[in-house]
Amino acid sequence: MQNTRLNNLFDTIARRLGQWFINPWRRFSLLLISFLFGFFLGTAVSTIAGQKGQVDIVVAGFLVLLTEVTSRIFYSRSFLARRSLWVESLNWLKVGFIYSLFVEAFKLGS
Repeated sequence: MQNTRLNNLFDTIARRLGQWFINPWRRFSLLLISFLFGFFLGTAVSTIAGQKGQVDIVVAGFLVLLTEVTSRIFYSRSFLARRSLWVESLNWLKVGFIYSLFVEAFKLGS
């Protein structure tokens, strides 16, 4: 890429955010927010798909595909060499999403 002022600004912002999230408590809080947002998304998606009732199979297939792609990214060998914050937060989002789907299934079963 060219060395423009806008490019330098984005690099500086990314570097400072990376240094800010080195703190374990800030990193954990970001991961917890990702988990809770995933929980919210799972509840919202299951509620919306349940209301429509027409595209349940398509939505379920898309969600399985999304979780499998996320797992493939997170558990690949190249990721194990270095732990990227955005990939780790994406994995926590996936875990919260799957957890909320299990909770919704238990609600429907009772």
